[in-house]
Amino acid sequence: MDKNLAIYRILDANLDRGREGLRVIEEWCRLGLENSYLAENCKKMRQELAHWHTSELRMARDTPNDPGTNLSHPQEEKRESIEQLLQINLCRVQEALRVLEEYGKLYDPNMGNACKKIRYQVYTLESELLQNNLCQKLKQSTLYLVTSSTDNLLKTVESALQGGLTLVQYREKKIDDTIRLDIAQKLCKLCHQYDALFIVNDRVDIALGVNADGAHLGQQDIPVALARRILGPKKIIGRSTTNPQEMAKAIAEKADYIGVGPVYATPTKPDKQPAGLDYVKYAAENSPIPWFAIGGIDENNVTEVMASGATQVAVVRAIMEADDPKKTTQKLLKKLKGQ
Repeated sequence: MDKNLAIYRILDANLDRGREGLRVIEEWCRLGLENSYLAENCKKMRQELAHWHTSELRMARDTPNDPGTNLSHPQEEKRESIEQLLQINLCRVQEALRVLEEYGKLYDPNMGNACKKIRYQVYTLESELLQNNLCQKLKQSTLYLVTSSTDNLLKTVESALQGGLTLVQYREKKIDDTIRLDIAQKLCKLCHQYDALFIVNDRVDIALGVNADGAHLGQQDIPVALARRILGPKKIIGRSTTNPQEMAKAIAEKADYIGVGPVYATPTKPDKQPAGLDYVKYAAENSPIPWFAIGGIDENNVTEVMASGATQVAVVRAIMEADDPKKTTQKLLKKLKGQ
């Protein structure tokens, strides 16, 4: 085969691949996230690639005789989640751009340089998109389960996930790190199977080790900025707060969300005086970031908490000690939806 013709076919195929992958991502940014900034970035990159997709390159296409058209893999036949779909298409675009950058140098050095710049833009898009996607899931999660020590931890959490739970925090203070790490790995895998977010309480190192979606920090834990440096910009960082001053500090630290409470007295925080419903009302009026009312909340008082302005709540005993965690989760979710 003529070398120039082969190069043209390589460029044509990867321009197609890159533009198609960007369009898949753009549609989610536009209609899934409703984020005009990210959608516009995708569109600009698509248009830049279209500029290089000349008729000369298109004319070199020979789809019937392309041996790659029959290549497939079972993993290509389904997608487990939006996150996986986005990650696969981001990788596809990045790979296509690398090919375009290298072969573009043979076709037109300006094309190679342009595709190199776009590739770095896609790396930035990836960070912004995955962080945005996690934060959107966080905002949509009205119910947040914080675990407590129990012999049937995995079974209880899975039952709640089956009931529609989409956000879980692993909280454990008293066991050896090796055991804690093993349980965190199992919980993380379980949550992701149900397309739920998984957060680790306090231990940023364990969150990093199991590739959790983020970490939750108490008032005595490390600064949010340090946690973000350790976990990376894509992960969620939460902070507990008990009063307006702590809330203001957490917001200034750029936490992704805060806990507001304890609303009621709870054995989970025996040394903490209840912040009460007044703090819930304050959060409803003043917090610009997602917040979860927490502390002694259950089926009997969640409506009262909602009446004070809460739209998202975190619970511990209400689910962890329930006879039927799945049904309890469903009941709480129904109440949080105002039904």
